[in-house]
Parts: sequence; C-alpha cells; structure tokens
Amino acid sequence: MDPAESYHDFTTNQSIVALSIHSTTDTLVMTSYLLLVLCIGLWALLSHSRGTVTDFFLAGQNLAWWLIGISTYSANVGSGHFMGLAGIGAASGIAVGALEWNTIFMLFALGWIFVPIYSKAEVVTLPEYLRKRFGSLRIQLFFSFIFLIVYIFSRISMEIGFGVMFLKSVWDTDIYQTMLVVLTVIGIYTITGGLTAVAYVETFQAGIMILGSTILMSYAFHEVGGYQELKAKYFRAIPSRTQQGNWTANPKCYMPRYDSFHIFRSYSSGDIPWPGLILGTTTVSLFHGCADQVSVQRFLAGKSKLHMKGGCLLYGYLKLLPMFFMVMPGMISRILYTGLQGFMLSTVCASLMSSLTSIFNSSSALFTMNIYTWIRPTATEKELMVSGRFFVIILLAVTIVWIPIIEMAPSEILFEYMQVLKSCLTPSVTAVFLLAVFCKRVNEQGAFWGLILGSTIGVFRLSAEFFYGLSTCKGDRNCSLFICGLHYLYFGFFLFLVTLLIILVISLATKPIPDENLHGLCWSLRNSQQRRVPLDKELRWKTFPNFTFQPGMFGESHTCFWKMWDLFCGLDSQPNSNIGPENTSKEAIEATWERMASISISAGLDILTKKSAGRRREEHKQKMKDWNDLPESLFWKRVMQASGIVLIALLITAHVYFA
Repeated sequence: MDPAESYHDFTTNQSIVALSIHSTTDTLVMTSYLLLVLCIGLWALLSHSRGTVTDFFLAGQNLAWWLIGISTYSANVGSGHFMGLAGIGAASGIAVGALEWNTIFMLFALGWIFVPIYSKAEVVTLPEYLRKRFGSLRIQLFFSFIFLIVYIFSRISMEIGFGVMFLKSVWDTDIYQTMLVVLTVIGIYTITGGLTAVAYVETFQAGIMILGSTILMSYAFHEVGGYQELKAKYFRAIPSRTQQGNWTANPKCYMPRYDSFHIFRSYSSGDIPWPGLILGTTTVSLFHGCADQVSVQRFLAGKSKLHMKGGCLLYGYLKLLPMFFMVMPGMISRILYTGLQGFMLSTVCASLMSSLTSIFNSSSALFTMNIYTWIRPTATEKELMVSGRFFVIILLAVTIVWIPIIEMAPSEILFEYMQVLKSCLTPSVTAVFLLAVFCKRVNEQGAFWGLILGSTIGVFRLSAEFFYGLSTCKGDRNCSLFICGLHYLYFGFFLFLVTLLIILVISLATKPIPDENLHGLCWSLRNSQQRRVPLDKELRWKTFPNFTFQPGMFGESHTCFWKMWDLFCGLDSQPNSNIGPENTSKEAIEATWERMASISISAGLDILTKKSAGRRREEHKQKMKDWNDLPESLFWKRVMQASGIVLIALLITAHVYFA
C-alpha cells in the first residue's frame, strides 16, 4: 500500500481512538457495563408481559414517547456511525453530517402521515401493510426477503465490521471471545424479552452514547482550541511524507478539501454534491424515516398518536447531534491523532449492541409475521413466539459467521459501501410505499412490477460497484462512465423517479382497486367512516398444506426443562392466559384469535367459526377506532407544535450556517 493510502487509512481508523493496550480499569468498566446491560434487560423482561405476539414485537403497544424517541435513536446510530462518520469527517469534512440531518425532515411525514395509516391498518410489519393495501401475497413475501437481505448484508455487516475494527484497535483480547460475550448478552434479553427489553436497554445505551460522545467532543474541542482553531488547523493537517523514490502521492489523496467546512458542495466535483444531498439523500431518508421496519416498529408500539408524534420530535432533536458528536471529533483527530479510549470503548460498544438488538428484533418480526405464517398457516400463537425467538438465535449465528468475512474488508470503505447499497436498493421500496399511501389509483400489478424492475436496475448498478470497486482519490477505476459515471446519490434519485414512472404507467393501464377495499389505507381515504372490505381475504393461505399443531411439538410436555423454558421466555400459562397446551379448546382458540386479530394474524381462521371470528374482529375494530379517534390534549398538542417549529428552525439555521 502506498503512503498516501496508508495515511488515509490512518486518519480513518484513528478518527476516534489511538492504538493502545487496555488497562485493568478498562476491563472493569467494560465488564460492569455488560452486567448492567444484562440486569436492565432481565428487569424489563421480567416486569412486562411478553407471551403474545403484540407483547413480543410491539411491546404491548405501551411505549411512551421518550422510550420511542431515545430507543429509535439508539437503534439507528451504531458503531458504523461512530467510526464511519468520524472517518469520513477526518478525510473530507462536515458534509457527511448533513446526511443525518436530512432524515429529520422525513420524521414529520412519519409521525403525522405514515404511522397513523399503518396503525389504522393494524399491522406489525410493513410487508403486512402492503398485503392489505394491494391484496398481494407475492408483494408481502418479496418485501420481507428484501428487508432481511438488506439487514443481514448491510446493517449487520457494517456493525460487525466497525465493531471488530474498533475492538481490535483498543482491546488486547481475542476478538472472537469478546464478540461472543457481547452477542451472548444481546441474545439473552433480545430472545426472551422482545421489543420491551430491547427498548429499555437501548434507552440506557443511548445515555451511555450521549455521555461518552459529549465528553469526547468537549475534550477534543478543548485540545484543538475551539471551532475557529479547528477550521484553521484542519487545512494544515497534511502528512509529512508525500513521496518515496520514484513514487509521488496524488494530492487529492492527502490534501484537505477546500470545501471541508461546507455541506453544499459542487454538483460535479463534490464528493457529496449538493443536488445529490437534496434529492438522492432525501430518497434514502424517506425510506429510513417512513418505510424501514427497524424505525417504524417502535412507533407502532406507542401508547397513542400523541406519544408517537412526541417520539418523532425527540428522535429528530437527537439526530442533530451526530454532526457535533461524531463528525467534528473525527476532523479534530486528523489534527491531534488522540482520543479517549475508556469512554469510547463503552460508547461504541453500546452503539454496536443497540443496533444489533434492534435489527434482530425487527428481522424476527419480519420472518415470523410474513414468512413463517406462510410456511405454517395454522401455527398457534405460542408457535409463532417460539419461531420468532429461534430466528434471533439463527441471526446470532449468522453474525458470528460474518466476523471473519467482514474482518478482512477494508474498514475505511464500509460506511460508503453502505451508502451506495442503500442508494441502489431502497429507492424502489420508497417509491412503492410513497405511492401506496398517497395514490389510491396504484394497484398490485403496478406496485409489484415497478418494484421488480426498479430493484433489478439497482442490483445491476450495485454489482458494478462491487466488481470495479468504489471510487478512490486516485481516480483509477476502470468502470465505464455509462455504468458508474453517475454519482450514487444522483443514481438513487434517478432510480426513484424511474420506479415511480413504471408503477404509475402499469397501474393506469390496468384495473384500479375499488375504494371499498382502501378505506383507511391511503391518504385520501384516511378519515373514511365506511367499513373496509379486505382485499386479502382471498389470501388465507388456501393453496398451501393445512398443517396441524401437535401437542409437544415445541416442548409442551410437563417436564421441568420445558417449564423453565416457558417461564424464562414468558410463555408459561397463567390463570388468565390462553397460551399453552390447553389451547386446543374452542374457548382458548377464540381467546387466542382475539389477541392475534389485533395484529392481523391470519393463521388459525380455518378452526374458528364464522360467527366467533366476526365478533372478535368487530370488537377489535371498535377498539382501534376508539384509539384512532381519541382526542389529543390541546395543551400537549400545542407543545408538540411549538417543539416542531423550533426543530425546523434549528435545522434550517444549521444548514444556512454550514452552507
């Protein structure tokens, strides 16, 4: 590797910490932190109900606004953000921080438009919403597989990559043993406690991240002499050796960018061009803000509409911080090459654990609610709970397998790799959800083929990026301009427009969906009082084998081992609980449907009488109608409006100041 590239790697890897050997104090702090996380997770799972689908995947729909906002921030700010944002900040300046700010605008659409519609649809996962909206099983399954692929090959790989790189740098122990301990702690409370335990632990970890980042930022700015000194010294931070023998480094590889302290950069020569920041990043931000299972799942678990909106605003305020907590300390590290190992060890570990737990829980929901119920259409609720927990175990195993693979990847390109991947795969998904909510004329044929064709184009571009490699400072990539010449942010917006066009053209050329099937599922019919006729009533898995649940299939014999397992997982039968072996009675089945109907589970319909099923559905619909029609407190409504205005004002001010 030439010296210029070595320098780039050094500024990236040293953006937060310097290489050093851990001390006894570091070991004690790390051990205490893991034990505290485990205690909080066990407290949450033992103090809250977790034996039903609603409890496990939606925390009983009882999350308060502060839990929603803080846990969502913790779930979406992982080790990749700490290391990636700081590394890119050290190399090119503050523009990467604006990628985080862009998401804030989308949160208003999430809290005031998308989540209320998802809630009226009474779903746990976003593919379920699409099944109800379009009456399509193939869309539901296709989206489920897309989400799982993106989570496993993008989010998990990036978190593991940066987490391993960080721990190897500052923790002089066997990396596999360390990661095994971390994943074991994660697995205990994620598998047993569900979203409730995950949310409480993530809130605690967010406090660790914010405290550690604040201390690091304060230390870094104190050492460099403040923001004005940072601006002056950053442009003088160049390597002492730029040539060796007959080799001379390309100045683009080591010289600071002239626009390092501006977020709006040249449309042609900028590493993050301003049109791409406004258009391409907005497309990706719309996905993460309104169509990402990890984020949306927490808002669906809110106590009420008021708590959901409050969570959106709190999350928005927290998203202002990465620019100052991660990007600028990374820029300072280019000057000082120093850091705080003890604080960052717990901080980055907290971000790693919170991101992985959120991915595991959301992926488990996607698999259980959309894929497992397709494989086993008559699965009982307990069977769904067990399958969801076992899928988390599978993901833990996949994560361990990923470690040696991702460990060999160049860490300095992981964050950019994730940005490219999202720009290639998410625009088509965003287009489908956007039109599903705002355009009732869009039908199943348009949505499905638009998604297929858009995803195909995105995969083609992504394959080219992998084959030729990402663009480097030396500009020696052999990829043709026709394939790779368009910046990935421009390409993302272009793909979004193409998918929109395909969906609209095919939908207009085919039969529309009647309004009677769309009441409450799209924006124009959101306040309709008419009863919706389900489009998916024909999709009760009729074309698949009618498996039957056998007692003891999942350890339901009265042995001490299985009793302890049920107690630990919250599946033990209580006096008023209908989860357990006695679920074969008609009364128990009806009670199970009452819980399952609240989240649109179609399994078990064949064993219910039409009269009982209809009565349960009407009772649940009335409950959801009462929830959706619940008047918001005038005082708190005004508080939220004022908070929203302040947030927008801060966001606009920040963009103007750093323009």
